[in-house]
Amino acid sequence: MNLFDLSGKRALVTGARTGLGQGLALALANAGADIIVLGSRSMSETARKVADAGRNFEEVIYDLTDPGGLADVVRALTETANIDILVNNAGQIRRADFTDFSEQDWDDIMNINLKSTFRLSQAVVKHMVNKGIAGRIINIASLLSFQGGIRVASYTSSKHAVAGLTKLMANELAAKGITVNAIAPGYMDTDNTEALRNDPNRNRSILERIPAGRWGTPSDLDTAALFFASPASGYVTGQVLAVDGGWLAR
Repeated sequence: MNLFDLSGKRALVTGARTGLGQGLALALANAGADIIVLGSRSMSETARKVADAGRNFEEVIYDLTDPGGLADVVRALTETANIDILVNNAGQIRRADFTDFSEQDWDDIMNINLKSTFRLSQAVVKHMVNKGIAGRIINIASLLSFQGGIRVASYTSSKHAVAGLTKLMANELAAKGITVNAIAPGYMDTDNTEALRNDPNRNRSILERIPAGRWGTPSDLDTAALFFASPASGYVTGQVLAVDGGWLAR
């Protein structure tokens, strides 16, 4: 477990109120990292769980549909302490037939899922480079970074772009000691998939396609996140790792 020891590290996790983001924040906290969370609403349950793990907790309330102020957020967060790990987890999904998909739903999802990832990463990387930090950046991609899906035009587009941005960042930042990788979760039991799980036909068809035979849970991402966040993974960058119960292999 010393390979995954994050003692003395400070991690910023977006979208950590529930689900995958909360699970990722707790995985890092249990490995020894102090946690900053950023999202549009208070994350009191996450705060309590991080405190129970014995780690420091900070919260930033910020609406990621407007990424323009993220550089100022990072400047404030790094006035007295460093950011060593960034997890770009925040994401939303909206569903409609392609011909009915609204421009508002396109813009909001692209801002949250993609532009905020770009702007926040850019600000954090500038800090890491200025401080000489061998940083770790973990983006949350999706199975729809590889596939098209249906009725989720902006989500699919944003997640394809997250995979590409991950590789671009890895190419540019490796020489600076900063690694950039992505986790592509499969079908997970979270708020984003509630509509699918509540549809008996869709739920059955999805489970029949997953070799593991179940929906994923937030804790299924723990080891991938700890690997990418750890000092020991310094020669691993530009990877998009599917954690999907075998979906893509089928």
